[in-house]
Amino acid sequence: MENFVLSIPTRLLFGRGMEDRLGEETVRYSRRVLLLYGTGSIKRIGLYDKVCRSLRQAGIEFLEFGGVVPNPRLGLVREAIEVCRKDKLDMVLAVGGGSVIDSAKAVSIGVPYAGDVWDFFAKQATVEEALPVGVVLTIPAAGSESSIGAVITKEEGLYKRDVVSDILRPRFAILNPEVTCSLSAYQTACGVADIVAHILERYFTPTSSVDLTDRLCEAALKGVVHTAPLVLQQPDDYDLRAEIMWAGTVAHNETLSSGRVGDWASHMIEHELSASYDVPHGAGLAVIFPAWMRFVYKHDIRRFARFAMRVWNVEYDLDNPERTALKKKVEAVG
Repeated sequence: MENFVLSIPTRLLFGRGMEDRLGEETVRYSRRVLLLYGTGSIKRIGLYDKVCRSLRQAGIEFLEFGGVVPNPRLGLVREAIEVCRKDKLDMVLAVGGGSVIDSAKAVSIGVPYAGDVWDFFAKQATVEEALPVGVVLTIPAAGSESSIGAVITKEEGLYKRDVVSDILRPRFAILNPEVTCSLSAYQTACGVADIVAHILERYFTPTSSVDLTDRLCEAALKGVVHTAPLVLQQPDDYDLRAEIMWAGTVAHNETLSSGRVGDWASHMIEHELSASYDVPHGAGLAVIFPAWMRFVYKHDIRRFARFAMRVWNVEYDLDNPERTALKKKVEAVG
């Protein structure tokens, strides 16, 4: 096991009606905030009205900034930074999924920085300070609500790059599974693919003697594998939505990374794919990850065989672990 430092300071408020507590959480950090969201879905599901009401009741002034799109763009981030500076806003509230949250994180580090925010993504600057970020999550997928990273696409050249720093963790995140019931089957499936990929990037590690986190990864994967088909059949089931939402957070808040080195090749490949073709991140990962697995499995056949056995209930072939590793899921659940 590798040495590690683990600190997850994001305050998580999980469950029904938790968005009503947005104002009291936000006022801990600011009374003048930027309210950042996407292309309007929060208004269609009634979440926007709840958010605005809670902020007003807490005496918080806010300026709205909508229009964040999947595979979020640098241009919008730069515009939002200028708005924050001009109106002296000192906190960013992200109401949405990973794209909105990543944009909020980028804005938060860009406002106090004298140069261009892209410097952080181009690895030409190190994050040293940021505005506080709060989150109301609407799409379980990216895990950005309590993660240390953000990903932004630069329109010129179609460069999709990340920045990673503990400073990027949101101060709080509100997670109400009820708001995810409006997600389409496709959005739900893409989110699940993203969650699974986050776990797999950590699971397929060269680090030895990490049995505890191996089993935590396997348990999280088995939970998602069990729940995902059910939630597609019963999209309004609160408990199923809750399982997926919590899995998305745990998958990417570094708990499963402790003491081990991750891979992340599939994510880096997918960034190039979605930057060029603007596909949903989860959909791209669903294509890339199986191909990556077929390409690299011989590097550690026993780990892949253990994955097949523990997650997919494949019977372990002691004489031929490779046969176990390659056994199709359909045969395993037969």
